Amino acid sequence: MEPRFLGEHIRKRRLDLGLLQVEVAAQIGVTESTVWNWEHGTEPELVHIPAILAFLGYVPWEETTDPVGRLVHYKKVRGLSYKRLGTLMKRDPEQLADWLTGRNMPIERNRRLIAEFLDSQDGSEEP
Repeated sequence: MEPRFLGEHIRKRRLDLGLLQVEVAAQIGVTESTVWNWEHGTEPELVHIPAILAFLGYVPWEETTDPVGRLVHYKKVRGLSYKRLGTLMKRDPEQLADWLTGRNMPIERNRRLIAEFLDSQDGSEEP
């Protein structure tokens, strides 16, 4: 059965590697109870996503080709707050939040700017 949420991916990887929750916690930088909570359905905080993905060795969700969807993916994979993403993109974090949550959609010019930003980040690590 395919894992449905991030905690299931963590549990599967942990068991495949024969690790205890405390060992995974040490690798990710959280407590054992945090790993237990994730494995039982609590979604991890954004700040932990990069370390979780490093532990998993893959990204368990697909990236879309749409610029806004790509930006959602970029933000999540790197564990960025709206404030940090706004700093990187030189954009207002509130405007980014509106776009990425679907409250407002960016106009075509802004969609192109998003795509250009993401293209410039391909292969680069979060500063």
